[in-house]
Amino acid sequence: MRTEVLVIGAGVSGLTCATRLAEAGVRTAVVEARSRVGGRIRTFRPADGGPSLELGAQVVHGDLNPVHGIVDTETAPRPTAARVVSGRVGRPMGALARTPHPPWALEARLNAEGAGIGESVNDWLVDRGGPYPVASEWFRQIWATDPERLSARGVAEAHRGDTAGRGEFVVSGGFDLLPGRLAAGLDVRTDCPVQVLGWSPGRVAAQTPAGIVEAERVVVTVPPSVVTHGALTVKDLPEPKVEAARALAGGDGCCVVATLSVPAPETASVFDADGVGGFVSCREGRPEALIVARDAAAAYVRAATTGSGLAPLLSVALPWAARAEVVGTEVADWGSDPWSRGAFTAPLLGAEWAPVIWAEPVADTLFFAGEATVSGTRLPWVQGAIASGVIAADRLLEAMG
Repeated sequence: MRTEVLVIGAGVSGLTCATRLAEAGVRTAVVEARSRVGGRIRTFRPADGGPSLELGAQVVHGDLNPVHGIVDTETAPRPTAARVVSGRVGRPMGALARTPHPPWALEARLNAEGAGIGESVNDWLVDRGGPYPVASEWFRQIWATDPERLSARGVAEAHRGDTAGRGEFVVSGGFDLLPGRLAAGLDVRTDCPVQVLGWSPGRVAAQTPAGIVEAERVVVTVPPSVVTHGALTVKDLPEPKVEAARALAGGDGCCVVATLSVPAPETASVFDADGVGGFVSCREGRPEALIVARDAAAAYVRAATTGSGLAPLLSVALPWAARAEVVGTEVADWGSDPWSRGAFTAPLLGAEWAPVIWAEPVADTLFFAGEATVSGTRLPWVQGAIASGVIAADRLLEAMG
């Protein structure tokens, strides 16, 4: 197989990049290791046709998000009950709102004030009268990283660099409709992992189980950790790139849909401030509970899925679940997935230089995209992945003259 440009990875960044290149008349092919497109977007659809649940990207952030122009969206449903678990006891979320330092208020303050170079989120919280354990866990779950390793300056700058607007929305019918729409009309080959990528200026050879794919240029959109762990070997990768990839480790993440034997009596959203369950939610009349856990909580949830640990976790977050049995589970273990190696890349303390180095093209032949390339300058959600694909495509088109 031969093409002008090869894009490795059919996540949102790769598909966005390929779409932009194809629209410019560039012959482009996309290869994807998984059997599906979408990367870290993964939608669960109940067998009875009930509302879909998201095991990867959760919501569309902002009323100006480019996602709105690609698929139909609607305002995200608001829970009728919001709770926080602290000391393994559930309380109304209003209990946090009445404290002097609600975590979301501290987050907004950080975004407004900014922070100094070399200051972690934990340092920033201490300087404002902390430590605040609940706020620390809030940041941990939002950013999939220990607040001691999370750059306060990077968090604030990412928010300031975001242009997606306000509000939260969902994709009508499921988030996976987004990559499906982006992939339409493209040459996309799934179940086709690139094992070894060889290159010289103006020439690329990608080794896959189906054979060699040759191209003039390549766009690598897999997370840097996929390269450092050896799932994708890039020959003759410059040492600064290797160092940047090592510095851009993705935060741990594990999501679970647990189907219970009884339906939920309410629509609820629960924040587990103890660092055990992440965010847990349910919808009135539906038997599913969704767990979205990051960093240390991901390890707890991962372990719980291998035994009977989900039931006690859910009964604390959702008291009605105490009278139910877990009759089915669907797990998206992003931390153990060889093609993601984590949830996403947060701006890490001491690694502020790494995204710029990872994003830099090499010899007008190797180009890079993915949310890791914009970490610390944009939010690493779907809009950040889209922006990275646009940036990479524009750089490549400029190199082609």
